[in-house]
Amino acid sequence: MPTSAARVAPAPSISFHDVLSDDGTRLTAWTNDTDGTIDGPTVVLCNGLGTGPWAWPALLRPDCGVRVISWNHRGTGGSDRPDDASHCGIEAFVEDALSVMDHFGVDRAPLMGWSMGVNTMFELAFRHPERVSGLFAVAGVPGDTFATMLAPLRLPRQVAHGLTVSFARALRLTGRALTPVTTRLPVGSRAIGVLTHTGFMFPVPDTEGAANAVREFLETPIEWYMHLAIATSEHGRVSLSRIAVPAAFVAARWDVLAGSRDMASAAARIPGATYVELGGSHFVQMEQPEKVHDLLLEFLARIP
Repeated sequence: MPTSAARVAPAPSISFHDVLSDDGTRLTAWTNDTDGTIDGPTVVLCNGLGTGPWAWPALLRPDCGVRVISWNHRGTGGSDRPDDASHCGIEAFVEDALSVMDHFGVDRAPLMGWSMGVNTMFELAFRHPERVSGLFAVAGVPGDTFATMLAPLRLPRQVAHGLTVSFARALRLTGRALTPVTTRLPVGSRAIGVLTHTGFMFPVPDTEGAANAVREFLETPIEWYMHLAIATSEHGRVSLSRIAVPAAFVAARWDVLAGSRDMASAAARIPGATYVELGGSHFVQMEQPEKVHDLLLEFLARIP
């Protein structure tokens, strides 16, 4: 395991569970309902690729009013890599989500997705509509994500897809040399302060929590993370014509990893879907946790 693991403080109000997916891969699943006392609806979180609980500060409060179940992606955050390294795309993540739902005894629930997790939740809703009662998308699109990256530059979709996939492939090749450096980077409040003034991430109210989120992310070897990313880049657009549950989209105006225009377009193709655009980056739920959480609660109130 990377030596940085001990530097990540345990997220408050989180308990972890071992779950076996359909292909036998052991996953580290987690929930914020550590003692079964959260009085609120259950939501299945399809998280951003390689991220964990610290990416959602509002869900770590014991009074958040939402019971969340989620898991860490294959080969990240304590989850095992699959025996077949090719079994790592969105379809495999859908299987993992269903296994986690079964483990926690959840037959049907609203899904919440962030970043690449939006791909996962829409694919799950498309393949298994009987398991899904609503879709809450944050800074992510329902498929073909790499074509929507670099959106502020207004590049043609094919150009954006080609550039971002090529960059991911280059990092996969050089990852073994870079990982010993990234896993030892001193990430604290000062580093977060610098990062939040780059335009990639904007200022956050909880710099220590954001530092834990970044350290948690950097535990994953770069070459494995890029392997996962390239596998997910092969996931095309999900047909939205069969989506018949309430849906809400929360986009960030200056998001370089999930274009807000594409999110608005997806919302327009789903009857009754709502679209809200906030002034933030791809990490909008960390920058404006209360606002995003309020939108989540408003959305859950719409679900029968």
